Amino acid sequence: MSVGAGPSIGILGAGAGGLAMAVRLKQAGFHDLTIFEKSDGVGGTWRDNTYPGAACDIMSHLYSFSFAPNPEWSKTYADQPEILAYLEGIADRFGIRPHLRLGTPIAEARWDDTARRWRLTAETGELFEVDVLVSALGMLNLPAYPDIEGLDDFAGTTFHSARWNHGEDPAGKRIAVIGTGASAVQFVPEIAEPAAQVHVFQRSPAWIVPKALRPYAPEEIEKFRRSPLAMRKHRWEILAQLERHTSIHKADARTAERQSWHHGLLRRQIPDDEDLRAALTPDYAIGCKRLLPSNTWFPTFTRPDVELVTDPIDRVTKSGVRTADGREREVDTIILGTGFRASEYLAAVDVYGRDGRRLRDDWADGAEAYLGMTVSGYPNLFVMYGPNTNQGGGSILFVLEAQAHYITRAVRTLARRRVAALEVRASAQRRFNDRLQQAMDGTVWLDCHSYFRAPNGRVTTQWPYPARRYWWETRRLRTRDYDLLPR
Repeated sequence: MSVGAGPSIGILGAGAGGLAMAVRLKQAGFHDLTIFEKSDGVGGTWRDNTYPGAACDIMSHLYSFSFAPNPEWSKTYADQPEILAYLEGIADRFGIRPHLRLGTPIAEARWDDTARRWRLTAETGELFEVDVLVSALGMLNLPAYPDIEGLDDFAGTTFHSARWNHGEDPAGKRIAVIGTGASAVQFVPEIAEPAAQVHVFQRSPAWIVPKALRPYAPEEIEKFRRSPLAMRKHRWEILAQLERHTSIHKADARTAERQSWHHGLLRRQIPDDEDLRAALTPDYAIGCKRLLPSNTWFPTFTRPDVELVTDPIDRVTKSGVRTADGREREVDTIILGTGFRASEYLAAVDVYGRDGRRLRDDWADGAEAYLGMTVSGYPNLFVMYGPNTNQGGGSILFVLEAQAHYITRAVRTLARRRVAALEVRASAQRRFNDRLQQAMDGTVWLDCHSYFRAPNGRVTTQWPYPARRYWWETRRLRTRDYDLLPR
């Protein structure tokens, strides 16, 4: 960048994080920015996940940005088309589309210490250079495929829920669903009605709580249109309620209270089958894996054409799925509801920092960053929705907005001080992560194996404090924690 000019910024991903980042940079006067997006439009995970019943499990007015409130939300929990429309509206309203390079997935990012710039290589072979690189790829962008013998040999149709095959009509089909995570909880009740038979293969049950789903009344929507203050108040009431009821410690009384919500819902919706209730009850602390709100999951298993299978899968055959007891269930379609490679941050991009160091190697034992955003050895690299920024309860959009503010401050510091780069000090990164891991003691996340944890057992995804504390800790840039690299 030339003296007096702002830095050029490359943003990876045009999902919610990438859009928030672009909006805040433009509002701060930085317009030399490019968003590299692999798909043909904005929206990120809300563009990719189009399975039946796809919806948010955070209430709509909190699952939105404070700089782009939406009085028109139709219901308390918005579904995928409405959220995608909201994100597309942000791209239009704030003039983001001219900054998009669609169909351009970046395969490699390499720091040039001489030029003090990032050199990007797209999968197409195209080359780009930027002063600052922001990854807004998030956690839920790479589907996780199970390692099951014979899966590739199945003669029917197989697809992952995040890559839904809309050409495959479930009507009259025998369907095997592998996995019972967040996506399956939403799409299984939707396909059960038209399908001839659905077999749901469960490795471990999820904690389910009631979902306060209802449409907003016309008078409520009109009030939000007329009064931004009323809409803001509603937003903060949702956040306060979530943080009041969120429990991340096993010894917290709220943990037992929330578990009672699951048991109460289960007794009301499956009153006559004790064995089925037992099969749908986890043996780990609530919150150890993702907590799922649903009013339709439990009743689905009372249908005669839906079977919950708890025996482990032995292998997939050409005609179906065989379990460890030797029984084979013949099916036409296999749907993988097996989630995402959530703890493999930046897995889609090969990142090289100073002196040729490689981020995949540095994160081989689990990802870590300072404030979940910056990594020592990688100047001018910022990661949104990075290590230890996932919420035990709350909206990730609240966190993404805080991160967009923080990164914009960093870019402003580069421009004002006329330095080439910021690099977080290794000592600051270590202090932050030591404190973070100490705070994990006694949390529910240590009670089971989940994508919240790296293979070595360290919790690498979760923020062990209230969301508002993250906002507080990122409200300003502490330059004493960074080395400022001259041009």
